[in-house]
Amino acid sequence: MNELQTRPTAIAGRDTGILTATAYPADGNPATVYLAGLGAGSRRTMAQALDRIAEITTGGRVDAQQLPWHTLRFQYTQAIRAALMGEYSPATTNKMLSALRGALKAAWRLGLMTADDYSRAVDLDPVGVSRPDQAAGRALNPGELMGLLNVCENDATAAGGRDAAILGLLYACGLRRSEVVKLDVSDYDPVMFVLKVRASKRGKTRVVPIENGGKAALLDWLHLRGKTPGPLFVRILKGGHLAEARLTAQGVYDILSRRADEAGVDSFTPHDLRRTFAGDLLDAGVDLATVQKMMGHSNPATTASYDRRGERAKRAAATKLHVPYKRRYSDG
Repeated sequence: MNELQTRPTAIAGRDTGILTATAYPADGNPATVYLAGLGAGSRRTMAQALDRIAEITTGGRVDAQQLPWHTLRFQYTQAIRAALMGEYSPATTNKMLSALRGALKAAWRLGLMTADDYSRAVDLDPVGVSRPDQAAGRALNPGELMGLLNVCENDATAAGGRDAAILGLLYACGLRRSEVVKLDVSDYDPVMFVLKVRASKRGKTRVVPIENGGKAALLDWLHLRGKTPGPLFVRILKGGHLAEARLTAQGVYDILSRRADEAGVDSFTPHDLRRTFAGDLLDAGVDLATVQKMMGHSNPATTASYDRRGERAKRAAATKLHVPYKRRYSDG
């Protein structure tokens, strides 16, 4: 998180006890306990966030492993929130506040804070997203999706079938790339047509239905791969031979980048397919609660951030007003 590399800014006085390093036992450090419950993909980012919060709180004198998290009270967490807002984007600030809440929750669960102190300390309003187009992000249109799948269909090798299935699951099921690579053959239920998805965050598992073209692409890949136990998506060696090694998250990123070049599609990330999944479902009238469950979000506000309808409604409303003026000049 490069945004975190800024200068220290102390917000607590020397007489508060906040600047005093605390030697926690190995199994009783709130920061360590919180980070241990995260997926590998999130752990490093949130560890950096906690270190930056400790740096802000103490002027760089104490790191996340030594900060006495249990002594933070509402006035300090509010000051931390204000300091973060002055340095980072709304999205980064909210992510760092999530890390702060996680460490404080661990402190409460460890018996280091009372329930009242904990509830007051984490009573922080989320920072509003200032960019009106952030909810929409980079959504792929139907033509781009068709182009990507067409280049996969035109690839007669096993890679074509595999990559089509990956695209199908990222879009039709709204999976994260880290969730795609964790899938095993046994996670697909051919009777109920559902996938058991192990989330990359907090180890949660959810069941996601797969239908239509996404299911067709998956079945074609299973035909090519075979149904022997093991990773659903594997590396493909030269000559079209399937390796036993599980495909990596970076491998998924590289596959999509290559297919985008072949299809002439503008650059996009794997998460943009998840974003497109959410936006298209909401545009189609699917209720927010259902989309939330399918995406595996614990907070409905996270799902709502993918909703493009609000900005479209404002744009449509703006066209209802008529300003009686015509251009006099042409730009060429």
